[in-house]
Formats: sequence, C-alpha cells, structure tokens
Amino acid sequence: MRVTVRVPTQLRSLTGGVGEVEVDGETVGGIIKALDEAHPGMAERLLDEDGALRRFVNVFVADEDVRFLEGLDTPIRPGQVVSIVPAVAGG
Repeated sequence: MRVTVRVPTQLRSLTGGVGEVEVDGETVGGIIKALDEAHPGMAERLLDEDGALRRFVNVFVADEDVRFLEGLDTPIRPGQVVSIVPAVAGG
C-alpha cells in the first residue's frame, strides 16, 4: 500500500528537496527499506549498524512514536502518515 512519508529538511538532499514522498510498505521497517530503494542513503541515515533506529531519529505513525508501539515492526494502515523527525538537543 502507498504511504506518505514526511521527510525533514536535513534529509531532503536525498529526496531531491521534496518534503513528502510516497512509498509502499506495511511496516515502519518496510517503509524505511522502500525509502532507501527509492532514495539511496536514507537507511544509513535512519538506522544504526545493528538495524535499529538511530538514537537521534524519531519516527511517528499517526502522531505516535514507534518506540512506544512496535518499533520497526509497527504496522502501517491505509491513510496513515509516517513522519521522520530528528531529535533536537540543546541547552
């Protein structure tokens, strides 16, 4: 199924400057794989060497943080939007 993914400014160089892309996928992990196939380099920016989400990357499905759902196995339903949000730190 086609899913809309919101891409943060920091990753738009990989999408040709586009802020929203559509890919096929049924889970968050499947979405990231599809993103990487369509926009090479995306997975290495989002996932660590063990294949887990990097600490400074947050992924939301319908405004819910996937870390509090099923992580990369979080299912995607039709009409949901996946948002990639970089963590912000400061002091």
